[in-house]
Amino acid sequence: MNVDKIGIIGAGTMGQGIAQVCAQSGIDVALRDVDASAVEGAMAAIGKRLERLVDKSTITAEERDAALGRISGVTTLDGLESIDLYIEAATESPDFKRKIFQELDAHGHPQAILASNTSSISLSKIAACTNRPAQVVGMHFFNPVPVMKLVEIVRALQTSDETYQAVRALVERLGKSPVSVADSPGFAVNRMLVPMINEAVFALAEGVATAEEIDTAMRLGANHPMGPLALADLIGLDVCLYVMDVLRTEFADSKYRACPLLRKMVDAGYLGRKSGRGFFEYGD
Repeated sequence: MNVDKIGIIGAGTMGQGIAQVCAQSGIDVALRDVDASAVEGAMAAIGKRLERLVDKSTITAEERDAALGRISGVTTLDGLESIDLYIEAATESPDFKRKIFQELDAHGHPQAILASNTSSISLSKIAACTNRPAQVVGMHFFNPVPVMKLVEIVRALQTSDETYQAVRALVERLGKSPVSVADSPGFAVNRMLVPMINEAVFALAEGVATAEEIDTAMRLGANHPMGPLALADLIGLDVCLYVMDVLRTEFADSKYRACPLLRKMVDAGYLGRKSGRGFFEYGD
């Protein structure tokens, strides 16, 4: 199956990044969000990122204009019946995602693939709520999407080989490196990464070291490009907490207990970069 047109559901950070990468790869993109201001903001943000690439001589002005011309911002699914593949990049909520997939299932043409950028939710459960479970798959991109090379291709129990191969070919076309993972809580990366971040929060809460010292220790002692607490701020503390809660529930293992400090910070609205404050503070 050739993928010539992609619909992206959700104009947040991940949706914007996926849209930009697809457009730069020559694919037409419909970026949809129910909030018109979110769509406008996303288009402006993509334009600014592409402009920076022009300033760095990474791409030409003509390539910037061509990429922007391939992206259309929309607030409904009307007129998008010809989409070959939808990528859902909305709020990390099982009920919300199932609702979106049911909408896409009813709206999209019968051959369309329905993919989710979920970081931890069961694809098998999502697939089961559609009438095309064999065409449901996970495409887990990493933030920032234009920079990070990995895409986890998550095979639901129902995902067909044809769907998997089509998505793998698309990931390679985008210049990304695909890794096939089974539908398991947290998949591969987050099952290992987020508990490490959670342990760093415990170390901070227990006074083992300051946030700056913890991050410096991991950058210089473990050769990490970014410390775990700064990485948590980039991911979003609410997302980290959600992943920990999924791991704890699905595995029924106390080793996945979220640090109380992490939960308290989320309750306070200190979510990291997107809120301007997390373990570190961020200006405009």
